[in-house]
Amino acid sequence: MPKIAIVQHPPVLLNREATLERAVSLTEEAASAGAEMVVFPEAFVPGYPTWMWRLRPGGDMRLTEQIHERLVAGAVDLSRDDLAPLRAAARQHGVHILCGIDELDDRLSRSTLYNTYVTIGPDGQIRNRHRKLMPTNPERMVWGFGDASGLRVLETPCGRIGTLICWENYMPLARYALYAQGVEVYVAPTWDCGDGWIGTLQHIAREGRCWVLGSGTSMQGSDMPADFPGRDQLYPAEDEWINQGDSVVVEPGGKLAAGPLRKEHGIVYADVDPSRVAAARRSFDVAGHYSRPDVFQLAMRTSPQTPFVLSDSGY
Repeated sequence: MPKIAIVQHPPVLLNREATLERAVSLTEEAASAGAEMVVFPEAFVPGYPTWMWRLRPGGDMRLTEQIHERLVAGAVDLSRDDLAPLRAAARQHGVHILCGIDELDDRLSRSTLYNTYVTIGPDGQIRNRHRKLMPTNPERMVWGFGDASGLRVLETPCGRIGTLICWENYMPLARYALYAQGVEVYVAPTWDCGDGWIGTLQHIAREGRCWVLGSGTSMQGSDMPADFPGRDQLYPAEDEWINQGDSVVVEPGGKLAAGPLRKEHGIVYADVDPSRVAAARRSFDVAGHYSRPDVFQLAMRTSPQTPFVLSDSGY
């Protein structure tokens, strides 16, 4: 039975190289414990822009620019192979690695960032890149809009895996795009936390009758770099939990299998049996026998030129 590991540690904020070193070390730890798939949270490299929820619009504009300059400098450009250390770790340990990044697409404006989630195979190759469709609230001052080119489900030894980032999981049509492709292990990297968020993941497990992996970041004031611009103003308390984490594994049907890991740095492990998904869908299969393709149909445009249709009976 495949074992998965959900890493709940802070990044070395705004430092790509140091964060990748930490990710490689944590991958080694998880692989040594028998994990076949290692999951990191949203925007792990070089960190989620949590400061956007504390900066004052207009009043902190100069501080915003200083922090953003650092973020762009530490962002991941896949064309430069910035994830080479993580790809090498996947190859060395023979594991899948799923990781969130602040992506800089150097082919475009050389300044626009994307909230991106990548899936690296055990051969070290990047198998999928999904950009968050809609940044949430002040996140739109940091990231551009993604598209559906990476909204795909992949076959792996751990099951058919698919990913939605943070509040994409509140988008019914985005969820259905994964259900219609037969997702068995649904990965939900996030900056969100708390009982309400865990309830959302349990609902998805009931709705999709799939395993749900909630991957969160735990971070305290003491995890903020000493040279972070405006640190004393924005994060004065060393013992404050900026994010409590709440990484969790939910079984098909909604029962908690592991976690939540709350106000701790650590790794959540769970055995995930994809064969349980078919049994769970015997009574309710949202994209199968419980669907009405004669009534409902979802069209999804995977690129500006190539739309395809996801109906209740698949695609």
